Amino acid sequence: MSAKNYYICTAIPYVNDKPHLGHAILHLYADVLARYNRQLGSNVLFNIGTDEHGGKIAEVAEKGGVDPKKFADDISEKFRGGLSKLNISYDRFVRTTDVQHEKIAAIIWKALEKDIYKKSYTGWYCVGCETYYTETHVKETNGVCPLHNRAYDKLDEENYFFKLSAYGPAIKDEIESGRFSVVPESRKNEILNVIKSGLEDISVSRPSAKISWGIPVPGDPTQTMYVWFEALMNYITTLGYPTHPDFQTYWPANMQVIGKDILRFHAAIWPAMLMGLGLPLPQKLYVHGFVTSGGQKMSKTLGNVVDPLDVADEYGVDAFRYFFLRYGPVVDDVDFTEDRFEAAYNGELANELGNAAQRVAGMAMKYMDGVVGDVPDGEHDQGPYHEALAACRFDRALDVIWDQVRGLNQYIETAKPWAIAKEGDSTHLREVLAYCVSCLDEIAEMLVPFMPETSAKITAMFKDGIIRMNDVTLFPKKEPVS
Repeated sequence: MSAKNYYICTAIPYVNDKPHLGHAILHLYADVLARYNRQLGSNVLFNIGTDEHGGKIAEVAEKGGVDPKKFADDISEKFRGGLSKLNISYDRFVRTTDVQHEKIAAIIWKALEKDIYKKSYTGWYCVGCETYYTETHVKETNGVCPLHNRAYDKLDEENYFFKLSAYGPAIKDEIESGRFSVVPESRKNEILNVIKSGLEDISVSRPSAKISWGIPVPGDPTQTMYVWFEALMNYITTLGYPTHPDFQTYWPANMQVIGKDILRFHAAIWPAMLMGLGLPLPQKLYVHGFVTSGGQKMSKTLGNVVDPLDVADEYGVDAFRYFFLRYGPVVDDVDFTEDRFEAAYNGELANELGNAAQRVAGMAMKYMDGVVGDVPDGEHDQGPYHEALAACRFDRALDVIWDQVRGLNQYIETAKPWAIAKEGDSTHLREVLAYCVSCLDEIAEMLVPFMPETSAKITAMFKDGIIRMNDVTLFPKKEPVS
């Protein structure tokens, strides 16, 4: 039987500034799902990339005295470097300035023209969000974007519009039926409420005289495609829509991973575009929360931005991955403090996981010259682990793993291998230590999607019942700075 194809993609970050913790979380969560499905034997294609058009990028580039493409090149490369540092196992990296993306975006626009019309428009726009807002929203926020602390721009111009309103009932049906699954449930309910209140047609272009950094509207060089409209297309432009074998093989996506702030784009606008193209919707949309710092949204203005690479440098990549997968914004917003991170590192990684592996290796070397022999198959029920990952509950999956880690430490204390060795019962001692190695093998296997380097180290330590690398400290304990 041939392997199952599994296509996973993430929202592509906007390259107006260097990567931050939110981007790292987005890619980390997708990486776990990609690694897990590879582990299951699926033929995985994991796509990420960068969104590089629009007025905000042009504005920042101009202030820095550089060409927008050069600016985008530099920031996109920083994203690639961060992905490598955090051990993100992507297969494909799409840029919206790629020739293929721009060429296919024009093809998609032409295919959607039956749902596109031109009209004069007066409304509100935030350059920081690259997003249009309703009169109601502007009033509720007192005319100032809460994310960017800048006033909305009043636009009075002629643009192209997409008939989003025509697709509301069909999108609602797809979500409610589960054919297009939005998780968690709170985000599903949120977008259903938006749809039920009525979807309005959306502007999908800007006058080229005002925003030229983008893809021209086919047949009308006076207009530039709205950045969000063409950026959403990346999920199929990277597959070579409509004729490339990759598109035939991998679409519809099995999973799309996004942050909660762009839910409307991915759960309403993108599905409508796909319906307009006559294409099936993604199977699942996973929506995660935000990381805050000191109870406040991270902001350069507030000076509370956490650089993910600084954390990874200090504690190690796998420690970074562990913390934000177990205590990060898997569902809701969470607050990050270094004290909380250090407590998890010392208590759970160093004292629990690291200590268990090193104790077993040390006793096997001391009492059995490093040769445990045949290791029994694992006995633990991993059903809850798989159920958690199927629901994108990385925190719960790690809870299952840590239940086993703590169970192993408790078993060691109860079985007392050192006492058995003193009694000279080598057969019983071998059975006890072989069971311990079996537990560690299970733990290492479950850790593959979450902490790949740590998983590999544990596997190498106990391969074939022969203890190696017994002097390796998985997580050196961090002492408080006095």
